[in-house]
Amino acid sequence: MTTMTDKKAIRPFHVNIAEEELIELRRRINATRWPEKETVTDQSQGVQLETIQELARYWANEYDWRKMEAKLNAYPNYITEIDDLDIHFIHVRSKHEDALPLIIAHGWPGSIIEQMKLIEPLTNPTAYGGSASDAFHVVIPSMPGYGFSGKPTTTGWNPKRIASAYGELMTRLGYTKYAAQGGDWGAIVVDFMGVQEPEGLVGIHTNMAGVIPPEVDAAIWTGNPLPSGLSDEEKKAAAQVGENKFAFAAILGTRPQTMTGLVDSPVGLAAFLLDHDWKSLAMKSRSIAGIEEGITIDDILDNISLFWFTNTGVSTSRIYWENTVAGISFFGVKGVKIPVAVSVFPDELYEAPKSWAEKAYPNLIHYNKLPKGGHFAAWEQPEHITSELRTALKKLR
Repeated sequence: MTTMTDKKAIRPFHVNIAEEELIELRRRINATRWPEKETVTDQSQGVQLETIQELARYWANEYDWRKMEAKLNAYPNYITEIDDLDIHFIHVRSKHEDALPLIIAHGWPGSIIEQMKLIEPLTNPTAYGGSASDAFHVVIPSMPGYGFSGKPTTTGWNPKRIASAYGELMTRLGYTKYAAQGGDWGAIVVDFMGVQEPEGLVGIHTNMAGVIPPEVDAAIWTGNPLPSGLSDEEKKAAAQVGENKFAFAAILGTRPQTMTGLVDSPVGLAAFLLDHDWKSLAMKSRSIAGIEEGITIDDILDNISLFWFTNTGVSTSRIYWENTVAGISFFGVKGVKIPVAVSVFPDELYEAPKSWAEKAYPNLIHYNKLPKGGHFAAWEQPEHITSELRTALKKLR
């Protein structure tokens, strides 16, 4: 008989993908049936044929998943059951005992791989240009339906419920004082952690701030005219949201189960995950072409391969449906009252104006615009995120 104590147990976890699965992946890549070339000379029709064919060639012939597997297993991995679902997480404690515990939340089409570049600089700051007083204990969970976490079999796993689970995770790990950081869905999750104010949470850091006022948010998504009186910076932010179109979000927000191709074709999965927003697609395409960027072709394939091996193309997509059902705004004000730090990257989905941030987060303790980086900031620009976390959360130690 399973006891409550058993359910709350924190079990060690080891990543080990069978060799047969690697062989099958290569077979499927090589068997891809390709579409014709796009009829334009840019990315206005989506991922260009040349880009995805080069990614597939490298994936089948040169990419080595075992290197990523070794990196994952170099850190302590665990699984624990929260709210009847297994939650996988990496947990690395700093050697500096006064370190501030920090939970870092990823989004879609990301994973724990997105934040792994932050682990060493945050837990071992003296080796990365910082001091012992900059140290963090780091917890990086896989969202429900993602990676090695369980796949929900019932509805209801929206960002609010995930936020509650993450608060429970930090309590279960024994942390009585901690901060939370997030981007993409992770930013929405940590916003709701800020709303829920679980015991021990002293503040949050976001690199995708939820600050758009309700009347502006409504106008953006309905196509109606924007309210009068907006500054040029605020108008620009609203326009940036609109120009991204978010076609994938419309599909996943209404018909995630239809996306069977994401678990049947590795190349189909790869193309879909690449095309999140036009700025990140351009950046990733340059990386695939061999142009030096914040991430490499191996970084890109590490993340896509995790989706493939865990068969999570559809289960990861359902959070969009859950969010639609819950009626939660992607970028709107959530009502956070605890201390909040905001980092704004120039190639983010929109550049959150300070005027909106100050209203959305009445306890705004840090706001900074960075010179480089986009939506996947921790992945692309780990040095900037590390610096921001050290500076912004120093006030909360």
